[in-house]
Amino acid sequence: MRPLDVDEPTAVGPYRLLGRLGSGGMGRVYLGRSAGGRTVAVKIVHPHFALDDEFRARFRREVDAARRVGGAWTAPVLDADPEARVPWVATAYAAGPSLSAAVADVGPLPAPTVRALGAGLAEALAAVHELGLVHRDVKPSNVLLTLDGPLLIDFGIARATDGTASLTSTGVSIGSPGYMSPEQILGHGVTGAADVFSLGAVLTYAATGAPPFPGDSSAALLYKVVHEEPELGALDGELRDLTAACLTKAPAARPTPTEVARRLAPDGAARLVAGGWLPGALVEQVSRSAVHLLNLEATGPGAPEAPSGPIAFSDPSLPIAFSSPSVGAP
Repeated sequence: MRPLDVDEPTAVGPYRLLGRLGSGGMGRVYLGRSAGGRTVAVKIVHPHFALDDEFRARFRREVDAARRVGGAWTAPVLDADPEARVPWVATAYAAGPSLSAAVADVGPLPAPTVRALGAGLAEALAAVHELGLVHRDVKPSNVLLTLDGPLLIDFGIARATDGTASLTSTGVSIGSPGYMSPEQILGHGVTGAADVFSLGAVLTYAATGAPPFPGDSSAALLYKVVHEEPELGALDGELRDLTAACLTKAPAARPTPTEVARRLAPDGAARLVAGGWLPGALVEQVSRSAVHLLNLEATGPGAPEAPSGPIAFSDPSLPIAFSSPSVGAP
């Protein structure tokens, strides 16, 4: 987590912001805390998306749907304001690195960890698809590794931007090259099978330390996904067979999330997680994150009060440019 810059907000809605967790194509994510002491992750979309009425309508529908996602392996939506000048959504905060950060730090994960990871994510996707949602952006950075199991995050945001004029005009793709399904890349109808393809790519990355479609450019990645077979590296046995099935080009030939979960964990993902599913190096990393969060909580009550006024943006064309009235004492 990075400290807030002087031009960033100190509050969004009812949440006081403590630092910036990250940023992406859709917006920035901050660590926040409610007046009652609950810690949350607050995502603020980039201001130029807020100028698109169709984006707002889709964002509103998707936030309403995402509120219903309450599976064991997802970070629930706690609060949102689609009508704000710049829309935002708050989810429960979980202490733990993203899958991408974990693999970068400790390398490929052991097979039992990958099996529990896949089972948890598959159960999450099964619950999401039952609600009529498609995640559309399952990738390592959208998977968190906590002591209590994996969490799939960022529901509805990629979906909310689908087909808006602003995205078409700026050439932003819906999804992430190397993890998007062939039908997403080709602009065909997208169903839950697209998430299964992405899940296969995520499991390959977790087990081998590399994506199944490596490349030096987005164009190369997209071409490989559509036309070439995946590189599965050291994956073997049932895990290799299942991952290959998820990465089948034809959507109808892929297993469903329920089938993936059943093959990886016949007794449920919770059984695999309960015995301790993370390797020691990651357990230590998660523990350090928890201690850091406790330190923030210890200093929180003495921090300055968050401003009560609305967030103001100096230039809506900038990725996130907050004007000085929205910034309180550091």
